[in-house]
Parts: sequence; C-alpha cells; structure tokens
Amino acid sequence: MMRRTSVLLTSAAVLAAAAACSSSGSSSTKSSAFDPRTCQGGTLYVLNQTDATAHHLDPARIYTSGGGAVTSMIFRALTTRHRVAGEAGNEVVPDLATDTGKPSDGATTWTYHLKDGLKFEDGTPITSKDVKWGVERAFAPELPGGIPYLRDWLVGGADYTGPYKGKELDSIQTPDDKTIVFKLRKPEGDFPYVATATQFAPVPKAKDDGTGYEKHPVASGPYKVQSHEQDKSLVLVRNPYWSRAVDDQRLACPDRVEGTYGLNPAVINQRLSSSAGKDANAITTDTNLSPAELVRINSDAGLKKRAVRGAFGQTIYLAFNTKVKPFDDARVRQAISYAVNRQAVVNAVGGSSLAKPATTFLPDQAAFGYQPYDYFPAGATGNAAKARELLAQAGHAGGLTITLAHRNNDGEQDGPAIATAVQAALKQAGITVNLKAYDEAGYADAIEKPATEPGMFVTSWGADWPTGGPFLAPIFDGRQILKEGGNFNASQLNDPKINAEFDDINKIADPAQARPRWGALDAEIGRQALTVPLFHPIYIRLMGKNVKNAYVEEWRGMYDPAMLSVR
Repeated sequence: MMRRTSVLLTSAAVLAAAAACSSSGSSSTKSSAFDPRTCQGGTLYVLNQTDATAHHLDPARIYTSGGGAVTSMIFRALTTRHRVAGEAGNEVVPDLATDTGKPSDGATTWTYHLKDGLKFEDGTPITSKDVKWGVERAFAPELPGGIPYLRDWLVGGADYTGPYKGKELDSIQTPDDKTIVFKLRKPEGDFPYVATATQFAPVPKAKDDGTGYEKHPVASGPYKVQSHEQDKSLVLVRNPYWSRAVDDQRLACPDRVEGTYGLNPAVINQRLSSSAGKDANAITTDTNLSPAELVRINSDAGLKKRAVRGAFGQTIYLAFNTKVKPFDDARVRQAISYAVNRQAVVNAVGGSSLAKPATTFLPDQAAFGYQPYDYFPAGATGNAAKARELLAQAGHAGGLTITLAHRNNDGEQDGPAIATAVQAALKQAGITVNLKAYDEAGYADAIEKPATEPGMFVTSWGADWPTGGPFLAPIFDGRQILKEGGNFNASQLNDPKINAEFDDINKIADPAQARPRWGALDAEIGRQALTVPLFHPIYIRLMGKNVKNAYVEEWRGMYDPAMLSVR
C-alpha cells in the first residue's frame, strides 16, 4: 500500500507528464501553478452532451469506456488505469487490490487481495464479499448495460442470472474477507484490464435494492452522490471515509463536482472558451473541437493554451463484406486500398490537427502492440494507376460501379464528408461509387447483421481497454461472428489459424510479451485487405481558465476529472 509521500510523487509525475504536452493545462500565471499538496477546494463543473455516467448510476449498468471518467470518482474497482499523461496512462494498476492480479492455471484463475483500510462512504469496511456481490449482480437481467465479457469469461457465466434469488456464481470465490478468486473458462491474459470496470466495484448487499440502487449508490471512491437526475444533472460531494492514504490513483482536488447534460456541442465549446463565471472551472468529457472552432482557437493565444490535445486508440476505416461481390475478390479490395486518398479524408474531418492517416488497423500506440506496415502503398493522395492495374486483373478493365454505405450525420466520423472524399478518390481509378446514407439507428442495424450488411461501408473501432485483443478479436475472430445482430466481423473472416493465434496470445498474462504478438497478428491479417484503415482521430478538448493539471488520457481520449484542480 502506498502512503502519502508516494501519492505526492505520483502526482508530481502526473504534472511533469502533463507539462510535456503541447498544451499542458497549467495556469496562465506562475503564481497559481498546480500543486497537489494544496489543490483541494472549489467546484469542478462538467458540461456534456450526454450523461457522463452513461445514463445510469448503478455500477452494474455502466459501460466503463463511456461512463468511466466521472464514475471512477464514485466507484473504485479491483484495478484502474494509470492516471498519468501519455502512453504510460495505458497501463493497468492496482486500485482496491494490492496488485493487478495473480494468474495461475494458465491464466484461467486470477486471485486478488484487498488493501487495508478500505471503507464505504458510511464507514463500513469493504470486503471481498462486497466485490463478489458487485460482480454477481451485473448478471441480473434487470440490470442490463454493463460490459459483456463477464458472461463469456467466467465459468458458469453464460447461464447465471444474478444473486437476487439466492444463487451464487461458484466461479467467484472469497476464501476470506481480503481475498477474491475468479475462475475463467478460458485463458484471459487481459483480465486485469477488465477488472477496471465498474462491475468490479464493491456493493454492500445490505444496501442493494436492485433496480433502485442507482438512486442511492454507496461510494467507495473519493466522492459520494448528492443528487442525480438522469440525462440532466449530477452532483458529487466528498466521501469522508476516503483518503489519499488508501488511494494513490486519484487526487480528488475539488470539494464538489457538478455535471450538466443534454447540452449542444457548440454551446459547450462556447461556454468553455468564454470561461465566464462558473464556466471558468469547467471541462467536458465528451465534446471535441470542431474544425471551425479549432481555427478560431489557434488564432487566439489565450484560448490555445486551454486547448488540450491527446490520443485515443481508435481507427476509422472502410469495411468489406467478402460475401458480397465484387468484394469477394481480394484484387478488388486491394485496388480500393491503393485508390484511397487519405489526405483528402483527413482534410474532410478537419485536417492534420484532428486526424492522422492510418495504414494499419491497430492504432499507432505501443500499448496495442503497433507494428507499422503498408502493403498497398498509396502515398498521401492515392495510387490510381496501381488500382486500375489490379482492377484489370480482376476483370474490370472498363471500370467498376459499387456502393458505399455511411451514416447521414455530418458530425460523425463515418458520415457524408468521409464518404464523399472516398468517392472522389476512387473515381480517379475508374471506380464509380454510389453513396447510400443511413440514419443513426438504421445504420447500426444494417452493418451489424450479416444478412443486411452492405458490401462496403465506413465505420470505426475503439477498444474497451488499450491492448491488441479487444481491438482485433471482435473484428477478425471468426468465433465472434453473430448472425442475429451485434456483429463487428464485417469481412466474416473465420480462419482457424487466426482464431488459434487469438487463443495463444490470450494465454499471455504479461502485456509486454503479448504486445509484439498482437502487432504481428495485425500485420498478418492486413495482407488480406479486409479493411482499408483511413485515419486515427486526434482529440482536442477545451477547459475553463481555472482548471489545472489537465491532460487527455489515452485510455479513453478524455480528461480525467479525478486529477483536476480548480484552485
């Protein structure tokens, strides 16, 4: 367990890493620079388009990648993300547990021990049984919406329906109040990353009233809930039984956090840029700068200091359904790969400040095991001659007409702007592209069901945690093809050798050993031209003028409110 002195060293490392960014988020005056020893006080305001808790405030119902920024201040889990700027922020570290877990039995058993001194907001000690109850209730059908991995990974999880009728999940064992053991049905080296989810937050059985629990959830983190109006507002105040002595991963500087939801993105950025009144202490966890806003901010030195840049592991790409002609022919897919003008695509989403060209499916971050490759070199603006050559070999010397599906929302990364840029580039290679736009709900329904999936469409993928497994497996593991909907394996690749490699890498519990294997697998799959990677987005977020120690963490591409100060 780290003591107070270690916490301050960790905080200093955070500050140094943040200062290394092009926009550190530090104060504009030296006299009010951030100091973790004196950062307590004030109110932090969160201005968002959608509810930062992912609509629900029950830890069983929160999908961490969307709601984890704010809820990680209320709920602690067995593990958490390392709260520092840069690629080191992609590491998983202990939270309630003393370490990130001890694997055994070939990574099918994971054992955790709880730290000393852990308490709920009412002073009650947190035990391993509280963690077990928290995980088990995530299986209850009346509490939907959490991460999907537990049902697939835990022994007996597929048929388990939660603890409310008195049945325990035998694959979660608590031999004593400090120890919890998980039995998995297959090796999962990434289990410590999944253990960061709020489903691993402790829930006291005596205070759990099922669907009503989210009205008064019991905090294990630095803040407790004072009020929550779904999709409108959230108010957090200090948890008197939390301290840095038992939590070295959260500074929890403000005395109070107030969230306002349902705001227009332009309004959010206008309020942050004006930074008037309470908005001087405000951030957003879900609103990026638009190209027009970025132009204005880059011309204002004061605003530019408050625009914080960061990365998130995400790839926007063209997906092929290889069961639909002519995309069953690898030469056609390769021709399209050569014909794409990535510079035009990047320009369509706002330029190099907001996107960087991609030739690999994995993001270019070490945590994913990134290995550079470019099997169909098109340069910055496309190689129309090579594309025509391949089309001729495929029997389309006179040209080809295809359809490209996309979402009809201009603000989306899979919307009309990108589709139009792709259309123009392919025309140079003799490929006529007819665009087919879908509305929000209709698009997901169409592209996630093999029977209705278009032959080619624009889409994106971002992993729930920063390793190669959750980035590659849903897209290329043939055993994850879902015929009835929710399918992300657009190419419907089902290669036994590829599937076996997924299994082999999942046995590796050390991320450093797994990373090169993920990179090599990405490179191997890339040869088949099953996708055309287009770009990786860059996130630039504004903050109020009083906010300090701000950085966009790479795990999810947003501010970490637990590390901010408004003093």
